[in-house]
Amino acid sequence: MTEQAVREAFAGQGAACRSLGSPFTGWLCELCAEKLQDDGVVANKLLRWEGDVSGSGYSVPLRLMGALHALVRSGRAPELTAVYPPGHEGLSDQILWDVIHAAFNLHADFILERLLGPPQTNEVRRSAATLPLFLEVSRLTGLPLVLSEVGASAGLNLFLDKFHIKLGDQAWGDPSSSVTIDPKWHGNPAPDAPLEITSRAGCDLAPINPGSVEDRERLLSYIWADQPDRFARTVSALDIAAKSNIRVETRDALDWLKERTATKYDGAAHVIYSTIAWQYLPEAARAKGEDIIRTAGAKATEAAPLAWVSKETDDASPGAGLSITLWPGGERREVGRADFHGRWVDWTGWSQ
Repeated sequence: MTEQAVREAFAGQGAACRSLGSPFTGWLCELCAEKLQDDGVVANKLLRWEGDVSGSGYSVPLRLMGALHALVRSGRAPELTAVYPPGHEGLSDQILWDVIHAAFNLHADFILERLLGPPQTNEVRRSAATLPLFLEVSRLTGLPLVLSEVGASAGLNLFLDKFHIKLGDQAWGDPSSSVTIDPKWHGNPAPDAPLEITSRAGCDLAPINPGSVEDRERLLSYIWADQPDRFARTVSALDIAAKSNIRVETRDALDWLKERTATKYDGAAHVIYSTIAWQYLPEAARAKGEDIIRTAGAKATEAAPLAWVSKETDDASPGAGLSITLWPGGERREVGRADFHGRWVDWTGWSQ
């Protein structure tokens, strides 16, 4: 990857962070785009990264943002902590960059180690988009649901029925929950159907254990430092997930899907889903995964239907597309769009 491509990736991520309500993280990314020089092992690693550095590939800017935030949260970099929110107010570009640049050299080993792993935010507000998708499947099939999430991270969104989620004038879940999600709702009313989940499971290549202090800290480091509401919501969701005996499996998505689709769930609708995760599979793996799902769909019955639902990036905007493919029959429909962080949902629904 060329140096110019790296700079463009940081600049693009900076713009994305600002649009998603994180001007500080956007500022950091923009400074990297402008000021990175090949003058140390960290900068060398960043500027000479092998492979796609963008959000569609290795997401290198977000890996770096997570590493820096982890240093701040750990207390091992007081000079960095001093310029992070709220200490960033009134700083010049050069002062902030000088501290970031110094951290590259002072904490090179830690940053390089953290750059090895992919960013994971497990954004809890994405449940605002998966809930209407699940409700639509419930309405169409009249059955309770079995959930299978690909790229589940800590599995926080598997527990959306433990949250209190408001969709327009309607609400689902536990009104006393420590996690409340209230997106801006546009379009048609949410599906009028119950949310009954009989079982749930997820897979990830590097899952987060919500009961592990180390794992929790790793996940929290990827939450942008100037978004305390996201932080508090994620901590509460981690606590909910930690109380369950369900843990995301460390598995390859294709092998896991083969196993999950080999089981017939009579009397329930099996829902395979992903939120901004399917796109990170290599193209060949996506094709094989689709074949696995469609092969299972061909065996689905009215008593044991299969739904493939997704919230993923596509060629349209704004936000991500929401889609449902339902078997028997295999009909696919676009049912709405949603903000990447779940701040809004624009719902069309199955009946168009």
